[in-house]
Amino acid sequence: MQNRWLMLPAVIIVVFLLSAGCTSSAPPPGSPSLASPALSQPVDGQTLPSSPSGAFTLRVASLDPGSVLPDAYTCKGARESPKIAWDGVPSGSKSLVLILDDPDGLNGSFTHWIVYNIPPVSGELAQAQPNAKVLANGAQQGDTSAGQRGYYPPCPPIGATHRYVFRLYAVDMDITQPTADRDSIDWALTGHTIAETEFTTTFKR
Repeated sequence: MQNRWLMLPAVIIVVFLLSAGCTSSAPPPGSPSLASPALSQPVDGQTLPSSPSGAFTLRVASLDPGSVLPDAYTCKGARESPKIAWDGVPSGSKSLVLILDDPDGLNGSFTHWIVYNIPPVSGELAQAQPNAKVLANGAQQGDTSAGQRGYYPPCPPIGATHRYVFRLYAVDMDITQPTADRDSIDWALTGHTIAETEFTTTFKR
C-alpha cells in the first residue's frame, strides 16, 4: 500500500509531460512566420526602370527622330534655326557643343551649325537664333562649311534626300578659341568629350 502512494507522484509527472508535448505553442517574439513572403519576391514600387534616369537627351522642335525637317528651317522656308532642347547634362560638364551636319553632302560632310560654350545645364536654344557671335545665353557660334557664322539652312540638291544630324557634346572644359570652324572644334573635343547625344532628321527638295 505504501509503495502505491510512492508511485503516484511519478505517474502524475509523466501524464503532465505527455499532455504538454501535444500542445502547440506560439513562436517566440521575432521568430519568422511560415506565412511570411520570401524576401526575394519583388516588392511593388521597387522594380528597376527600363532605362537609366537622367539620360543625356536632345530634342529638335517638336519632331520625332528620323522625321522630315519642316520647310521653315530650310532654304525652302524662313531659313530659321529650329528650337533645340536638352536634358540630363552629365556631372563634370563645363560646357556643351552643338553641331549640325549633313553627312550626305556632295563633297563629304557639310557642317550647317556650330554652337559652343553653351552653359552646361538642362535648357534650350529658342527658334530663330540670330547669326551673332555671342547668343543671349552666353554661348558662341562658329563658322559653317559655307564660311559664315550661325545657322546655315539645309538646301540639298533637288530630288535628293539628305540626313541632318544634330549632335550635342558634353565637354569637360570651356573652348577658348575666339572664332571656331569645324576643324578647331573637332580638335577641342578630342579627349574632352564626356558624353554625346544626337537627333537625326531628313529633308528633300
